[in-house]
This record gives sequence, C-alpha cells and structure tokens, in this order.
Amino acid sequence: MAKAKALLALIAVVALGAQDNGLLSLESIYHPQHRIAFVEPLPSHYLWRPDGGLLEERIEKGALAGIYRVSPDYRESRPVLDHSQFAAALAAAGAEPADIKEAGAGPLIWNPARDAFIVKGGTDLFLVEPGAPKARRLHAGEAPAFSPDGARVAFLDGSGIRVLDLASGRDALVTEGGDPDHLNGRLDWIYQEEVFGERGNARAFWWAPDSRHIAFLALDESPVPLFTIMDDRSQPQKAVASHYPKAGDPLPGVRLGVTDLDGQTVWMEDPYPGQEIILSQVGWDPKGRLLAHYTDRLQSWLDCRVFEAQGSRVLVQERSRTWVDRLPLPHFLPDGRFVWLSARTGFRHLYLYEADGRLASPVTAGDWDVRRLLGVDAANGKVFFEGTQRSAVGLDGYRADLAGTNDHLRRLTEAPGTHTLNCNPAFTAAVDRWSDIDTPPQDLFLDAEGLVRHRIPSATTPAYAALRKGQTTFQQVRTRDGFLMETMLVLPPGFNPARKYPVFHYVYGGPNTPTVRNAYSRSALWFQFLAQQGIVTWLCDNRSASAKGGAASGVFRNLGAQELADQLDGLAWLKAQPWVDPTRIALDGYSYGGFLTAYAMTHSKAWKLGIIGAPVTDWRLYDCVYTERYMGLPKDNPQGYDAASPIKAAADLTGKVMFIHGTLDTNVHLQNTVQFLDALQKAGHSAPLTLLPGSDHSPRAPRHEWAMYEAMWAFLKANL
Repeated sequence: MAKAKALLALIAVVALGAQDNGLLSLESIYHPQHRIAFVEPLPSHYLWRPDGGLLEERIEKGALAGIYRVSPDYRESRPVLDHSQFAAALAAAGAEPADIKEAGAGPLIWNPARDAFIVKGGTDLFLVEPGAPKARRLHAGEAPAFSPDGARVAFLDGSGIRVLDLASGRDALVTEGGDPDHLNGRLDWIYQEEVFGERGNARAFWWAPDSRHIAFLALDESPVPLFTIMDDRSQPQKAVASHYPKAGDPLPGVRLGVTDLDGQTVWMEDPYPGQEIILSQVGWDPKGRLLAHYTDRLQSWLDCRVFEAQGSRVLVQERSRTWVDRLPLPHFLPDGRFVWLSARTGFRHLYLYEADGRLASPVTAGDWDVRRLLGVDAANGKVFFEGTQRSAVGLDGYRADLAGTNDHLRRLTEAPGTHTLNCNPAFTAAVDRWSDIDTPPQDLFLDAEGLVRHRIPSATTPAYAALRKGQTTFQQVRTRDGFLMETMLVLPPGFNPARKYPVFHYVYGGPNTPTVRNAYSRSALWFQFLAQQGIVTWLCDNRSASAKGGAASGVFRNLGAQELADQLDGLAWLKAQPWVDPTRIALDGYSYGGFLTAYAMTHSKAWKLGIIGAPVTDWRLYDCVYTERYMGLPKDNPQGYDAASPIKAAADLTGKVMFIHGTLDTNVHLQNTVQFLDALQKAGHSAPLTLLPGSDHSPRAPRHEWAMYEAMWAFLKANL
C-alpha cells in the first residue's frame, strides 16, 4: 500500500511538473487521478422559448447547476432555478440522493412552452417546474416526450408506450403485446445504432400535431440471432445477450402503427409486402398526415411516403446505383410546399417541391454540401442551413432565398472553423458554438446578419496558455487520379526542417466520416504531447471519408482497397518531405480505423507499426445494416468479403502491431480481435493485446482512457 501511494505521489509530481515548464505528460492528459483540466467544457446549453426569449441550462462538473433566463443583450443571466432548489424539489417528490444526482446529469426534456421539464432519476421520471420551484414523480419509465399541447407525456414502459395526463395524473398503456422480443415504440440495437443513429435513445414513437394520436414502430426481434458477451469481472460470470443481426442475418420485422389515447391501434398498410425493409424516418406534416421513409434492406432506394388513412403514396423517391444515406423528413411550408434534402447530384443540396410532390426548383447547388437544414422563414422566403461552401474542412451557417438556386446566398458566420447554430423561432438571432483547430469551443451570440453581439469562450487554465505547442497545418494532396484529399499535420515545437522526424499517422477512413476538420478536438492534447516528444502527427482523409459529395461510392462492394490506395498516395506525399523519416511511421485507428489499420498492415509494407483498436476484421462479423449498405449480402459478394478481410490475409502481416479492445463491446464484438489474433498466431505472428475490462465500444471512462493511451505510448516508445 505504501509503495502504491508513493507511486501515485510520483505521478502527481510528474504531471504538475510538466505543466510548469510548458510540457505535457501522458499523466497530465489521461491519468484518472492526476489529469489536468487544461480546457473546461463550455458550461451551458441554450434553448429558445416560443416568445424568442433564451434559457440557459448551466452545467458544472457534469451536473445541473441551474436554469437561467438570458437578457436580450446576452450579457446577463437571471437565475430561475439553482441546484439546491432543484435537489430540494426532487427530494420533496420522493427522489433518493442517488436519483437526484442522476437526474442532475440530464438530459432535461422540456415541454413546448419551456416552463417545465422532465428528468429521470433511478427508474422514475420526475416533472420539474423551475418557476415554482416544485417537482413531482410521474411514473417509472424512460424516453419521455411531451405532447405538442404540453398536456400529456408519453414514455416507454418496458416494451410498450404509456401516456400520462398531467392535469389528472391518470396514465394508461396505449399499446398491447409488448415483450422482450416484440417492442412497441422502442428501438432495438440495430435501429438505434445504424438506422436512427441515436445511440442511447430508444424512443420510436412520435406525437401527432393534434396531441391525441401517436405513431410508433413495432419491432419483431424473434428472427434476429442473439449474440452473447460474457462479463468476466465477477463470479459467476454474467451473460450480456442482445439481438444483433450480422451480415446476412434476418432483420427485425417492422410495422408502423398509430394509437390513440384509448389504446386503439390502427396498423398502416405495408407498401412492400414480402420484402425486407427498413423504416428510417417517421413523423407528421403540419396537417396531421403521417409520413415515413422506407428503404430496402440494401438501402439502394428511399421512398418518402405520405399516408391517407391506412394507405400511402410516394411523395419523393431517391434511387442510387450504390446506396442512399438516411435523409431527414421534408420541411413543410404553410402553403403545403416543402423543402427536401437530397444527394442526387453527388452533393447534398436543398430542393423546393410543390405540395403534390412535383419538383419546383433546386434551392442550393454546387460542389459543396448542405450538412443540416436549420429551418425556413416562410414569411420572408428565406431558408437557413449549415454547409461547406467556404471550406470542406469547416462548417458555416448560411441563408438563401427559396425562390431560386443560390439566390442571395449569404454566409452568416465570419470566422473560419466549425460553426453549429441554434436559431430562434423567428431566425433573427442564433447561438453559435464555434471552434477552430487552435481555439477551444466558444459560444457566439449572433444577430440576424451574423454579427457577434456577445462571446463566451471555454475556460482554460494558465497551464494551457503556457503549453509549448507545435504548429498545425492543413494541406490538400492529390491522389494518383487527381482527387484532392484533405490532410492535417501537427509539427513539433521548434520544428527544424533539417531534422528527420518519425510520424504518428491517425486514421478513421470510414465512408463520409472525415477526421480532418478545422475544429478543436479532444485529441488535440494527445497530438501536442506527441509533438513535444518529437513525433509528427499526420491525418489524411481518403476520398470516401471526405464527405465530399459522392466521393464515397468507390468503396461499394469492396471496402478497404480504395481507402488503402488513397492513404498510400497521401503517404507518398508525406514521405517526399525532406524532414520525414520514411522508415519510422506508425498507423493508428479505432473502429473503422481499426479495420483500415489491420487491412493496411496485411495489404502493404508502408508502415512500421500498427495500433489496431476495436477493429472489424471480417465484415461477416459486423452488423447487417451498416455492412450491407456498402458490401451487399455475403452470399451475393463472397469475393468482396474475402478481399476485405484482414483475417484472410493474416499471413501477409508486415511490421509490428498491437490490439486494443473493450471486453463488453456490443458494437464491434471482441470476437473480431480474437479471430484475427488467432489467424496471426497460426501464421507465426504475435501481437500484444490490451483489454479494457467492462468497456463498451467507446472507452471514455478515465481508467479505460489511461490504460489505452499508456499502452499505446509504451508501444510507440519501444518500437517507433
């Protein structure tokens, strides 16, 4: 025990000493007890009231510190509810201390009037009225949603939907027949992760505008195989089983129903009887008509359908020779016309449609992408969105006329970097969370023309200001066939072009998921630590990862090959720089990046080292929705699956590799690493493995981050 305390004291001294001289230590970034908060997260979340007023949720140390009303000039905040009042109100409602702590961590689910919210503490939902202040327990449940009129709350109760009337307190289940294999209003793993893309949000129901009907998905899990993971951290072991369809496995059956407040359910007609389909969006138009997006299993087409009674018709169709990405529902105007987001030209742009589904005109166009529709000011004929017109590695807010293509297109955000806007209902003001590669996030308060009226920067410590930082540069590198890839370098402090530097090459590389971004990154301190150790960091987005229009289509049915060719082209440019040591380059990737690192180390000789984190090592082992979107069915593309499998090429491994994987990864199963390691050993290769006990696919717990980066740094020091 004495030795352990002495070691912790030594680590603390090392961490503190590092900040004093402007140098980073690994302990100061990642050690669970001795990490230093160089940059504090911005403390507030903002939401607009219907009257245009602004509310602030202030967070301190991961818990709700209070609710504030922000002044019109954004420079002052008046308290509405502080933490002690919040805790006292919950305690008076019967919440235990542990439940109050959980509730304070959020999220806060607000009603439409923004004068009450719901939190979850333990198994229970609590309604909090901050103006009183008071709280009351509603019911055990999860995933609550207020009705549009604010009079009722719907939530998940097991495998069904329960509705509670707030005035009377009466509640009732409005669905029937739910059980672990039959989910009403609840998303399973595959729908959360790969269809709706909202990991942790199980809600699959949507209130109608009349506040008396609820649309919901009913999922039949019975045909989907169970995958079991053993948690070995206890005796006896604990089995963690979930329905997980791997490539080629059956999808869950899905139906779309509408229930009323009395629990009378009407099932919508299946427009595609006998076909395996995916329901990727559900909602309502302002007139109360039900809308839904349907795709085929391989996601080669998408139909936006509008329902009249139980039948439906196609409002908009999207088709592709490769795949169609999930798209948002139409945004309707008061006159029935609607705005639609589509990548039909190869780039994502906005289109104006007539009420009957006829295309009126494109709203935006060009070799750039609209990333998110913020809304429409129909009275003034203006559309607001975020896009990449200025920079492929940044994100800006824009305004344009609905009447034509790029008419009066105006960028509303000034500073280069990445802007995420939260606009008020009238589009006369916005809160803009902005950062760039060197600047931690700031909240900017904008007027209608984008003028910054107030600014709140992230809190940084003197130690952060004193850090010796290397320069970060962006550059474009051409592939052998002329595609311009975006790349990023982090150079050591005091960079000397006459020296030869080793390189840490970080990659993700998955379709439409860029890592080269002009935004502050949680990896920034890790890259600067490496820079201080005399190691250059290199990021290169292969074309399919770039999110530049339809550039990802080249990987269709053949994951790995084009990505590697592009990465090798980027590496050729890098190795041509006189200050790079071409014999000392390490490749590191996690998840899809883990796959790409494993693929690169078995299909080339370009890297000395490979750090392989949570990899897919054969696409037959990953989920069907993600995999088949790009690879098709295994029975239809066996050669493609074999060619993309690092397991099949294990004998061809070059260089040294190490593995990192969480033992409770329910996304990319540990099975992938075990099978690849087994194949490597059978081929006469060996590789160290760092397990993260209890970690899922995202190792964010401090102990897991420390174990991961400590192992990575030890591997780099010993071998690079």
